Amino acid sequence: MNISQAESVTAIVLAGGQSSRMGRDKALISVNNVPLIRQVCEVAQECASVVYVVTPWIERYQDILPHNCQLIREAYDLEAGKTHGPLIGFRQALELVQTDWVLLLACDLPNLKVEVLQSWLQQLPVSEDAIALLPRHPKGWEPLCGFYRRCCLPLLCEYINRGGRSFQHWLAEHSVQELPVTQPEVLFNCNTPADLEALEN
Repeated sequence: MNISQAESVTAIVLAGGQSSRMGRDKALISVNNVPLIRQVCEVAQECASVVYVVTPWIERYQDILPHNCQLIREAYDLEAGKTHGPLIGFRQALELVQTDWVLLLACDLPNLKVEVLQSWLQQLPVSEDAIALLPRHPKGWEPLCGFYRRCCLPLLCEYINRGGRSFQHWLAEHSVQELPVTQPEVLFNCNTPADLEALEN
């Protein structure tokens, strides 16, 4: 990957989930003695000029993140006791992005690899009408491991203002180009203790 490619992409890492199925903060789970969130951010830094981490828990993560990651405090719904969801967190960071493309990542991707993301970068840009380049699975798009155009922000805001909170429903309204994935294990999410056990084995 050349320098201009890295400079043309901003990475956004979302770390606002409740980790309810895991029973503890999955972003802090260590894989090979490295917290998942740090591992994802280190990979992102190899592929992007700027890395934003969106979370309501800045104090929890600030000391373990790589140098130069920029933390954004995610809006928190005190009444509900949780964030407003990943779509809102994405919008918060997207409003700050200066590059044409955004790499959006979940914080719990233990198999993420620099070389895979760099090969995906080679497939940018996509068709002009596509707002995103994303992997696809049988249930729909994989929204938290792929690329979005910065110019999709007005479309995202309009959907959110209508009360929309679902990535799948929003993406269904627009043109999205499929990202061929030859190593599907990179999309593995560590959501449950069983997932963690499978990873360790």
